[in-house]
Amino acid sequence: MNALEAVRARQSWSKVTDDAPSRDELLTLVAAAGRVADHSSLRPWRLIELRGSDREVLGAAIAKAEGDKSPSTKPLRAPLLIAVVASYRKSDKVPRWEQEAVASGVAHMLSLLLDEAGWGVLWRTGRYTRSKAIAKAHGIGKNEELLGWLYVGGKPHGKKPGRRKPVDARALVTRMPQPKKK
Repeated sequence: MNALEAVRARQSWSKVTDDAPSRDELLTLVAAAGRVADHSSLRPWRLIELRGSDREVLGAAIAKAEGDKSPSTKPLRAPLLIAVVASYRKSDKVPRWEQEAVASGVAHMLSLLLDEAGWGVLWRTGRYTRSKAIAKAHGIGKNEELLGWLYVGGKPHGKKPGRRKPVDARALVTRMPQPKKK
C-alpha cells in the first residue's frame, strides 16, 4: 500500500479488541511519526503510553475533572492509550501555535502509521484535557498541554469502521484573490 492509499483507507475505530501493539512496535512507529515537518527541529512534543492500570488512574482523574463520583470507563475502551502532549520550547523563530501544530502532526502521522500497520485507532479529546486533575495524572509540565489521546487496539474481525463523508476538495481548495483592476 502506498501513502495515498493508506491515507484514503484510514478510518477511526471507536470499538477495538484487547490486542495492542508491543512497546517495540510502538517505538518504531513513533520514530517514523517524529519525522513530521518541525521548524528548527525543536521536537515540541512527547507521548505518554498508558496500558493496564494506567487507564484506571486516568478514569479516576477524568471523574475528578468532571466532578463525578465513579471513575470514568472511557479509558478502558482500548488496551493502549497514547497521550499526546505539546511540550513547548523557548524559541524566537517558532511560535507556540506552530509547536502545537507539530505535536498534532506527530499524533496524526502516528495514527496513520498505526492504522496502516493493522491497528484500530481513534483520537479522543474532551473538555477535561486541560484540567488540573488530568494534568497531574499525566505529569504535565509547566510548558506543556495535553492535546488528547490516541485509543489503540485490534480491529475487530467482521466489523467496519465508522463512516466518513467524502471530502469535497474543490470546495476547500481556493486560489489567492486577484487584485482588482483599476
